[in-house]
Amino acid sequence: MSEAPWVYIQDIHQHEGQEVALKGWLYAKRSSGKLHFLQVRDGTGTIQAVLFKGDVPEELFAAADKLPQEASIAVRGAVKKDARSPLGFELSVKDLAVLQAAEGYPITPKEHGVAYLMEHRHLWLRSARQHAILRVRHSIVKAVRDYFDERGFTLFDAPILTPAACEGTSTLFEVPYFDQKAYLTQSGQLYGEAGAMALGKVYVFGPTFRAEKSKTRRHLTEFWMVEPEVAFMDLAGDMDLAEDFLVSVVAHVLARHERELKEVLERDLEPLRRVQKPFPRISYTEAVERIAKAGHPMKWGDDIGGDEETVLANQFDRPVMVHRYPAAMKAFYFKRDPDDTKLALGVDVLAPEGYGEIVGGGQREENIATLEVALKEQGLPPEPFSWYLDLRRWGSVPHAGFGLGIERTVAWICGLHHVRETIPFARTIERLAP
Repeated sequence: MSEAPWVYIQDIHQHEGQEVALKGWLYAKRSSGKLHFLQVRDGTGTIQAVLFKGDVPEELFAAADKLPQEASIAVRGAVKKDARSPLGFELSVKDLAVLQAAEGYPITPKEHGVAYLMEHRHLWLRSARQHAILRVRHSIVKAVRDYFDERGFTLFDAPILTPAACEGTSTLFEVPYFDQKAYLTQSGQLYGEAGAMALGKVYVFGPTFRAEKSKTRRHLTEFWMVEPEVAFMDLAGDMDLAEDFLVSVVAHVLARHERELKEVLERDLEPLRRVQKPFPRISYTEAVERIAKAGHPMKWGDDIGGDEETVLANQFDRPVMVHRYPAAMKAFYFKRDPDDTKLALGVDVLAPEGYGEIVGGGQREENIATLEVALKEQGLPPEPFSWYLDLRRWGSVPHAGFGLGIERTVAWICGLHHVRETIPFARTIERLAP
């Protein structure tokens, strides 16, 4: 093997006609008389490595025939063009070394139940489907960072351990913190607001935790969220930002992963291609009317749940923005609509095809007296929020922001039924391992 340069499969096109070495794992194999066809993956791609009986020693040809699934191997051979290959190339093998081989790999080509696959998630990650999903996730994360970095936002790291709730206290994970209680963060937003008052426009990007006892296909207890916050921005500006941001992220992924989306994940790309400006913008009141008219019982003041989101989103060919919800449904920090104080200046962006809310945000209340009343009304103690009130005490300005859940976005763009496949190791109400 030392006679040939070691290369990654993703770079194989640079070595046509050359002899190279690959190191990876046996994804699959088949034999046809004097030929073994080995599907070798190295994490960057998968290539067909062909062993012709006349090109290698007899004992090596026999050893290749006995290789089990996921054996770790090194192969040396010539890179040849092959129009039938997704890569456009295959490897004509001259030598093969087995690094480790064991029978009984748990995930065989046969069908396995979801529970079994989740128990073996550490191995399930090696499949082509999971490769595609995690590469799309990587591109979404990169698109998120690039979007804000290129527009003058500063990454602002919020703490994961917090002294109080950001939203409902019933969805907090409590942890001991020396001689007091702490909580895993539900959102970095409140700290992001401090960042916006210091740096103008920031984004928080990190893990968040919600102790909701939910078993729906849209919920995880640990997930990643990006939360931009901008000083001197109102609800209209916030909606413009969320719209432009989503269009940019989807376009970035389509430009890089069309093959994986279409061929591996069997994703219909037309709905994604329609993610273009402008998005429809409707009020909560109009949304209720539309949902009721579609035959789904709903009255003003009811929450727009998963079923209602689907009914509403199906009426549009791209994401829809629903704004100005009843203030009673929103967190304490939402600013009331000056034209109708029953309403909050908030917005949710609902993805089409039944994927529901992927963005939630709005304008924040900048008046300290109003905010103190809101805390009291929602039964939240003022002491843990004293620092947050300071942001209104000195240099308060109108400001707004939103949060986008990475896992829901991955599920939507990949066309997945459940968010459990969107993150390497999902945490749900029923799962803490592996």
